[in-house]
Amino acid sequence: MSAALTPGRIAACLGLLVAGALTGAAGWLVVDLWPPGGLVLGLLAVLGLFLGGRIALGVGLGVGGAAAGWFLSYVVLGLPRPEGDFLLSSSGIRTYVYLLGGTVFAVMCATMHGPPDRPVPAARPAK
Repeated sequence: MSAALTPGRIAACLGLLVAGALTGAAGWLVVDLWPPGGLVLGLLAVLGLFLGGRIALGVGLGVGGAAAGWFLSYVVLGLPRPEGDFLLSSSGIRTYVYLLGGTVFAVMCATMHGPPDRPVPAARPAK
């Protein structure tokens, strides 16, 4: 089920790229801020973004744009600053759980199938 690339679809993907970068940056910062709840909150936000991108565009391309922005925020926040330190700490397991969980959610949302294009037959009456 491939869809044509229209200007509206390309604009939506770019919007999802920006939304993914913002959600990713907020998620990466929240994971270390609130130890148990920040991880859950960040993963729920990422899942909602990926699922919303899938539903909005109807194909996995929406998830790809959001996931690219999400991962881009990880790369940018993981670079060393001029002072020599890092903005993201990799000392705890929460950062890796957030990275792996977000990747699993992206793959899950990109490969899921929507409802079939044909009508679903009604259930047969019970005898």
